[in-house]
Amino acid sequence: MPDTSTGLFFLDTGIDGAEGPPLVLVHGAGGTHRHWPEEIRALAGRRVLALDLPGHGRSAGPAPRTLADLAQSVLGVLDALAIDAAVIAGHSMGGAIALTLALEAPARVAGLVLVGTGARLRVAPIVLQLTADPATLGAAADTITDASFGSGASAEVRRAFAESLRDNPPGVVHDDFAACHAFDVMARLGEVHAPTLVVCGNEDRLTPPKYSEHLHTAIAGSRLTRVPGAGHAVMLEAPHAVAKAIEDFLASRG
Repeated sequence: MPDTSTGLFFLDTGIDGAEGPPLVLVHGAGGTHRHWPEEIRALAGRRVLALDLPGHGRSAGPAPRTLADLAQSVLGVLDALAIDAAVIAGHSMGGAIALTLALEAPARVAGLVLVGTGARLRVAPIVLQLTADPATLGAAADTITDASFGSGASAEVRRAFAESLRDNPPGVVHDDFAACHAFDVMARLGEVHAPTLVVCGNEDRLTPPKYSEHLHTAIAGSRLTRVPGAGHAVMLEAPHAVAKAIEDFLASRG
């Protein structure tokens, strides 16, 4: 459903009797809510919101060029729905947005789920180069897709992921990756006090497991779940494993 006050599209699995704060799912660069599969969008007993960020998927544009502005768009949805605080789950760029919210609006963050992300997100020059020109976006989508999955990912999942990248308006994917490249909160992780779950695939080549291990070490009391055989898009490759990790985390914190 679109939210008329923010212009953002989101799926809301709000249910009567849902317990605990809502879970908000924030996709990565060039993504949409569909990068969070049904197993995660429909956790039992929990209200879950899966967003399309501005200018992505079915949400109105233009897409903001900074992670700070993207984070504000997530706060806008919380405000529109009168949600005081939520557990923010972010994949890759979405994880950077989640960390930004935890640092800049801590009262609105009841917990963090950081999936395939890091405190600093350097982007390979070839990705920035290919995404800068609409004529090479197809090649960029193939390059990003090749690097986003582990060895066991199906051809169908890979194809859908590449198509979702190609479907973006000109400039969106490049601006997303440029924003990621500028992101760096390495020196501020000690300020994150929200309960935190860190999830990564053991075969992640874009945000290697050492990124997640650093988050786990630097964020006091955090949990770390590593998923064997999965790559950067771990939630698409192993949706049941990621859903179970999130369910366990949410149950432990109420």
